[in-house]
Amino acid sequence: MKTSTIAAQMYTLREFTQTPEGLRESFLKVKDIGYQAVQVSGIGPIDPQLVKQYADEAGLVICATHVSWDRLVNDLDALAAEHKLWNCKYVGLGALPGEYQTSQEGYRTFAKKVSEIALVLKQKQGLQFVYHNHDFEFERLDGVTGLEVLLQEADPAAFDFELDLYWVQAGGGSPVDWIHRVKDRMRVVHLKDMAVVARKAEFAEIGQGNMNYPAIIEACRETGVEWFVVEQDVCRRDPFESLKISLDYLHTLL
Repeated sequence: MKTSTIAAQMYTLREFTQTPEGLRESFLKVKDIGYQAVQVSGIGPIDPQLVKQYADEAGLVICATHVSWDRLVNDLDALAAEHKLWNCKYVGLGALPGEYQTSQEGYRTFAKKVSEIALVLKQKQGLQFVYHNHDFEFERLDGVTGLEVLLQEADPAAFDFELDLYWVQAGGGSPVDWIHRVKDRMRVVHLKDMAVVARKAEFAEIGQGNMNYPAIIEACRETGVEWFVVEQDVCRRDPFESLKISLDYLHTLL
């Protein structure tokens, strides 16, 4: 892993990025912390041209995004144009829509629909779809977890994964095992740590929790992950400070 492959997930900073001015300042701070790239997610309704301008000004690569299911279904051409403007290959979906979550059949239906969209993105636009999990995909539906259904049913030619390893752990899965299970289908990964605070699992800066990050990073290296994206859904300190703590720890694993 090189420094240039570590990115900050802007969802971590969502409270600061709802206006153009806030996004610009946040990009500059992220660069000053030491990040070379960002994933665009959770920002306000800001003109894509401005997003590109501010990223370029800060010297940041936009490595991936999270977009809405509605836009994937109804606004695909404009979505693809934005990603090309940003020179961003990876189009991410942050969660399975609720209507598909309750049964194996729902997961299979989603896998078929999203695979069709992902094929268009790949074959016509040169972009790669990636799916980001939470813990609910680990619920067993007639004996099989939802994530296993996606792994088996979604088209491997177009549907890739963006495993969130905190949520894999929270769902009772093994992060290292799942990294290997999606080998050749994951180039972007989400990193955050899990700590126990007052007898409850909490989000933590990487290296400040209990997950085995040396083994996790080694598994990511072995399977060809390109982008290591630092995300923290909830911070117990200033989110910029949290991003710095995580980055500093990841540098010790280089």
